Amino acid sequence: MSNTTVDPGPVPSGWQRWHLLGLEELSADEIALILDKAQLFRDALDAGARQFRLLSGRTCVNLFFEDSTRTRNSFSLAARRLGAEALDFSASTSSLSKGETVIDTAKNIEAMGVDAVVIRHRTPGTPLLLANNLRCSVVNAGDGPHEHPTQGLLDMLTIRQRKGRIEGLTVALVGDIAHSRTARSNIWGLKKLGAKIIVCGPSTLVSPRWAELGVEYSYNLNDILPRVDVLNLLRIQFERQSTQPFPSVREYAHLYAMNRERLARAKADVLIIAPGPINRGVEVTADVADGPQSAILDQVTNGVAVRMAVLWLLLGKR
Repeated sequence: MSNTTVDPGPVPSGWQRWHLLGLEELSADEIALILDKAQLFRDALDAGARQFRLLSGRTCVNLFFEDSTRTRNSFSLAARRLGAEALDFSASTSSLSKGETVIDTAKNIEAMGVDAVVIRHRTPGTPLLLANNLRCSVVNAGDGPHEHPTQGLLDMLTIRQRKGRIEGLTVALVGDIAHSRTARSNIWGLKKLGAKIIVCGPSTLVSPRWAELGVEYSYNLNDILPRVDVLNLLRIQFERQSTQPFPSVREYAHLYAMNRERLARAKADVLIIAPGPINRGVEVTADVADGPQSAILDQVTNGVAVRMAVLWLLLGKR
């Protein structure tokens, strides 16, 4: 494991954020700054660097109330790569089962000397609630169907790496738009950086009201494919639904799964991304997920770099 003295420079004076709660509140310049710093960390990671020691003595805790593989582990890795200590909180074995509130749990963890709380919760607005009640930094790792800002950032970083730009691209978000926090963060971030957005899926999961935000909507994936530069394939979130949004998974896959036949109708250089976990054969077939136009694993690698950039920007001035 190699060490490095790579220096991202001082935290820019224009960066005044104490928390990262969503991309809706960030400016285009702030988003671009995070992406630029994330690219610096990604380049260093690709060169073999593993220890940056930029946040030595800091402590970050993952406060996750929903299951996670990529986000939780990449935040832990990001903190450790920066030289900080990373702690994982388990809701199932905590005092929450004894009636303790989320705020009291977070305040008790903060009292142990924590510098940042990374929170995932099923209830929208929980990160904002903690930000209003804690002195440490709060990072939103997904609050219900509201936002997932670091996922949106790593998607944008992946697009920028593969396409060389974001401005002027047409990006389609396909699938469960109604319940996707990833879709919302992508929409806020990509629009601010000049991309055109199309949301596509069954009428039960794609509302015409997205047009009020300047987003095109479609119920027919085949119709939009020839115009799309990037396809972001979203998982159907059955756990957030009280009713069946379509007759069967098989019918959904028939209409919306990205497969070899649909790939042939798309642009030759179309980029395929997905936030994960992916359901092979539902939103994407295995040959497309593992094919040359897919950047799904690149997204996972970029997740560590993006979360390093976010933690460094939030804690680097302290």
